[in-house]
Parts: sequence; structure tokens; C-alpha cells
Amino acid sequence: MKRTVLVALIMGFLANLLFGGGTVRTQNIPSLIKDGALVIDVRSAGEFSGGHIEGSINIPHTVIAKKIAQHETDKAKSIIVYCRSGARSSTAKKSLEDKGYTNIINGGGLGDMEKILKKG
Repeated sequence: MKRTVLVALIMGFLANLLFGGGTVRTQNIPSLIKDGALVIDVRSAGEFSGGHIEGSINIPHTVIAKKIAQHETDKAKSIIVYCRSGARSSTAKKSLEDKGYTNIINGGGLGDMEKILKKG
């Protein structure tokens, strides 16, 4: 396994463990989406085009702080971010919180989100 992939997996695990919100928070994702939460895939455009959660928008984590206001100005609205492993979504969550957004949920990786939505 390439070192960068291994590092990303470890970072994703740690990000989910420390910042992911835990199972109670992620169990709410289906109802939050039903209630109009904004779902953001923070991976690259290429990754997004390879598959994503239906209804999600793509704003890469590297530009989310600059571009979020184009999509959402209500800083109290529920926003769910996800990536491949949870590491970039953790970074995006922090960037949005630094901009004053108060209801950000790290959905973890794409696979995590698919499992959560399948159960919900």
C-alpha cells in the first residue's frame, strides 16, 4: 500500500474518532437531509465525477471557506461534509466553523455516508 494512502486512511480514522461526531450524530444524517441539510462532497472534481451522494454538491476542501457563501449564507443551517476517508471533511468542517457556521456534521467518507443513508 502506498504511504500516502496509508497516511490518508489513518488520518481519516483519527478525524472520525476525534471530530466525526460519533454515531449518535451520524444517525441523524438521513433526517437532516430530509429536512433540507446541505450535503457537500469536499473531494476533488474528478473524485466527485467518479461517484457521489445523490443531491450533494462539490466544493473541494481547499476552497470551501471561499466558496461556501455562494451556496449557503444561513450560518445555522445543517451542513454535512464528506470526502473519501473523513480527513478532508474534518478539515472542511473546521474551515466552515472558523467562518461562523455552527451546525456542521462530518459525515466521514463516501462509504460511511452510503451506509448511513442505506440504514436511514
